[in-house]
Amino acid sequence: MTRPRNWLTTALRLVAGIAIAVPAALLLGASPAAAHPMPHSVVQLDVSKASVTARLELPVGDFSTASGVDLNSTEQGALPAKAAAVRTYLGEHISPTTLKGEAWQVSIGALSLSSTEQTSTGPYRELIATAVLTPPAGADVRHFTLDYDVIVHQVVTHVALVSVRQDWAAGQVSEGSVTQVGTVRVDVRHMTVPPLTVDLGDGSAWHGFLAMVELGGDHILTGTDHLLFLLILLLPAPLLATRGRWHGQVGARAALVRIGRITLAFTVGHSVALAATAIGRLEIPGRPVEAFIAASIVVGAVHAIRPLFPGREAVVAGVFGLGHGMAFSFVLAEMQLSTGQLVFSLLGFNLGIELVQLLLVCLALPSLLVIARLRIQPAVRVGGALLTGTAAVGWLADRLGAPNPVARAADSAGSHTIPMVVTLALAAIAAVGWTLATRATRRRALSETVEGGLRLRLRLRPRPGARPKTDVETDMDVDVDTPSRVAVER
Repeated sequence: MTRPRNWLTTALRLVAGIAIAVPAALLLGASPAAAHPMPHSVVQLDVSKASVTARLELPVGDFSTASGVDLNSTEQGALPAKAAAVRTYLGEHISPTTLKGEAWQVSIGALSLSSTEQTSTGPYRELIATAVLTPPAGADVRHFTLDYDVIVHQVVTHVALVSVRQDWAAGQVSEGSVTQVGTVRVDVRHMTVPPLTVDLGDGSAWHGFLAMVELGGDHILTGTDHLLFLLILLLPAPLLATRGRWHGQVGARAALVRIGRITLAFTVGHSVALAATAIGRLEIPGRPVEAFIAASIVVGAVHAIRPLFPGREAVVAGVFGLGHGMAFSFVLAEMQLSTGQLVFSLLGFNLGIELVQLLLVCLALPSLLVIARLRIQPAVRVGGALLTGTAAVGWLADRLGAPNPVARAADSAGSHTIPMVVTLALAAIAAVGWTLATRATRRRALSETVEGGLRLRLRLRPRPGARPKTDVETDMDVDVDTPSRVAVER
């Protein structure tokens, strides 16, 4: 006879069974990567008019396992000896085709090794490779099938993230803006690696043009060195130079003309250099150009303290603007655009620069005119010039190969664009308000003086060289009681 089970014993056994079964199911159902996360691959696409350039970021450990090319202990200097094997493996596992199945041409380019880190995996070494994917003549570069199984065909837990880094025709040109396309991974039910269908939509020149306008505006807004050069030249524009010093001020109209000429000359200078360098596809080394820009700011800062070229600021702005335009062209050179795209990009990029530059000059203009009329003008001018000159010297040293904290601090100022624009706007509002209040006060004082009566004594003397009719000087008293009644006593 079987003894009946106690209900408490049954319940305990049930709880124990659940406690064992749940962890076992989790362990058996989880992938090996869940126990120890492994780094994934990254495939970033740069889409041009006739081809797609893929940047591959591959974990060295998984790549060595999948390819049989051991790079675990390989340093950058020894990589060329294994480059042929690496390129052969990559070429065999990257096979883009048209949607109709026509094969694209694949060319594996530069290879390099570096160290990086992912949030879930910590630091690791990666292989960086470039692959140029070229479709058949007449094929659509924006819609294709990417048959890609690098590493994934052997390491079943591996995942490759595919994204678009640059696509001019879709308006994606800014650094850091990445659009996810899809993922490449093993289909565990069939143990195959399905190809990825890439659909980039319909691009247009208009999208590219608008994106370049935005990029140009952002470039000048975050380009602290370009802004400092222009503003430091404008700072003494409302002042008069006498005997090697800034003393006194010109009229408001003359100051506006000077500021307009300086701004226009700088615009013409950098626009000409930008167009010539970009359209001519000139390869100009970046370091000398950047050092030239820093030196131009130093010259401008010295000029703001002591006039070096009074009245010729526009000429200097145009000459130095050539160097700034060469620096602007580096942005376009990195995009590898077709000739048609380059023309639209040049127009849009330059337009964006000019629009933001005009906005900032208009915001700074009221403050420049008001500061020139205040007693604190010398302190503001010299202090601003010293601060700007210090930043420029730091940049110059950094760009000549001597990194320093001054340059890093000056570069970081470009990340605070919103506070800068807000400050300029508030200063402009305050300057306009001060000007209106000052004019109102003067008019009110003049009105009160005229209404209260005014007596003037004028002394009339013969003109020099003229034959006087009398040797006696004449005094004339003028009483002004109201604007409409003038009494003269002689």
